Amino acid sequence: MRTELSARAALPDVTVVGGGVIGLVTAWRSAQRGLRTTVVDPAPGGGAAQVAAGMLAAVTELHYGEETLLGLNLASAERYPSFVAELEEATGLTTGYRRCGTLAVAFDADDRAFLRELHALQQRCGLESAWLTGRESRRLEPMLAPSVRGGLRVDGDHQTDPRRLTAALLAACERAGVGFERATAVRVLSDGGRALGVALDDGRTLSSGQTVLAAGSFSGRIEGLPPELLPPVRPVKGQVLRLRMPSGTAAEKYGPFLSRTVRAVVRGRPVYLVPRADGELVIGATTEEMGWDTTVTAGGVYELLRDAHALVPGLTELPLAESRAGLRPGSPDNAPLLGPTALPDLHLATGHFRNGILLTPATGDILAEVLTTGELPERARAFRPGRFTPGGSAAPPHPVLAPPESTELPV
Repeated sequence: MRTELSARAALPDVTVVGGGVIGLVTAWRSAQRGLRTTVVDPAPGGGAAQVAAGMLAAVTELHYGEETLLGLNLASAERYPSFVAELEEATGLTTGYRRCGTLAVAFDADDRAFLRELHALQQRCGLESAWLTGRESRRLEPMLAPSVRGGLRVDGDHQTDPRRLTAALLAACERAGVGFERATAVRVLSDGGRALGVALDDGRTLSSGQTVLAAGSFSGRIEGLPPELLPPVRPVKGQVLRLRMPSGTAAEKYGPFLSRTVRAVVRGRPVYLVPRADGELVIGATTEEMGWDTTVTAGGVYELLRDAHALVPGLTELPLAESRAGLRPGSPDNAPLLGPTALPDLHLATGHFRNGILLTPATGDILAEVLTTGELPERARAFRPGRFTPGGSAAPPHPVLAPPESTELPV
């Protein structure tokens, strides 16, 4: 009897399926709340964050029809300084967080019209961004090409290094007593209408009081759930390049290659350049509906370098350090699925698509509150998993700002 009671006491309160940045922040915050927490992942610290650029771009990432998501993005961006300070103090590791701002630029007249529309949308949403001429944009970033036709200066959009952030979260989890099962969860276990844990690919089972699916685009592949409860997430491929910027005497002589994140539309195609404090320059990213393919292609590399070169011609002299492809977890409305499902004790933290790194602080706070109180915070109710199921918990109505009928905008 004593052995049986000891075994029950050793069972985790929470099993988090997925050891990427979202799974790790969920586990860390849960452990901080006193919950015995275990992460199931064959290689914790991996996932889409290893490829992500780390832009914290609530303002410049704004898209038509995603105004509901904007509120959560802004709230998470506001949390970032204190979140990073707490994480770095807990681990002694740096996260690469930089309050550098973002410059969004346009390459030609059509791109400038698009950027003007984005600026108008930002203003209608009450966001802070300043319109710049091409000359003013080049004054901020002298490496920009003379052909740049205009820009938006957004001082509130910053960046972090997802690889450093993930390493810090992994260390924070270990120090907080989070357990790790280095295996793959293949099935959700349930009985009596409740989730009981997961079955692992090595034949073992892991029982727990509550289970969180936080496996990114793989969250929808786990077995044991009826079709209506499977997370409707899909993989969206993104290819990314990493270059090395000048350092040492060259940097001292000519100044920084780029001082802030530069986002752009080049002949209708989005591209971004993210300069790291350690001299890395991240260029990305393609958006490809290619299923589970993570092949780096010549075409993807060419397109990224072509558009980045059009903006910053000098980057073709930089050494290419890495080319890599990853899978973003996309949802039907490009917003995350957060909180309880229709199966009691099963929760979701997935579908973050472009905003996984940005929403890391908010996701950790939201899931920890759900796991300890059983209540989904008001700010997260628009992102309930049940919003996609017939008769499920649909998101409350929110006004959607439509694009203007005419593209004729003042220059």
